[in-house]
Amino acid sequence: MGFTVAIDGPAAAGKGTVSKAVAAHFGFAHLDTGLLYRAVGRKVIEGADRLAAAKALLAEDLEAEGLRTPEVAQAASQVAVDPEVRAALVDFQRAFAARAGGAVLDGRDIGTVICPEAQVKLFVTASPEVRAERRYLELAATGHEVTREEVLADVIARDERDSERATAPLRPAEDAVVIDTSDLSIDDAVAAAIAAIEARRG
Repeated sequence: MGFTVAIDGPAAAGKGTVSKAVAAHFGFAHLDTGLLYRAVGRKVIEGADRLAAAKALLAEDLEAEGLRTPEVAQAASQVAVDPEVRAALVDFQRAFAARAGGAVLDGRDIGTVICPEAQVKLFVTASPEVRAERRYLELAATGHEVTREEVLADVIARDERDSERATAPLRPAEDAVVIDTSDLSIDDAVAAAIAAIEARRG
């Protein structure tokens, strides 16, 4: 019997960092579902049809270089609003979630759509300003020339796209534990997530 942890939240809230740490702590497999959409977005940039790319996606596509660039992030956000693309990627995610030994999946709709029966659901969030500052520092450190204003505008635009789309909008599951990382260190955020999971594991 598998044990599934669903971790949702907006961009740059820290859910990826928390998810990796939680998976390592419990010895669970980890899937950053955003990489699925980034991989499809990258193929679209290269000229592929978005639905065909989603249907043909392979695990090794998630290892491709360049999936973390701002250009690919924009493309991913755009293909993610397509209901057919989302439907094509559901089976991939559910198969991962069902694996023996436990799984942590992080994304935008894991607890609400992909794994509504997950044993633990977390919603990791932070204020747009805090998230934009984190993303700005991340991009600046890797040589991208952006301003804080541009990054904040992009974060707000992505939030609107993610929360207002008709299919699988970004929102906490009704039974999700909300972790606001605005004023938390990484260690404190991870500790809060681990505590929530251990409470459910018994």
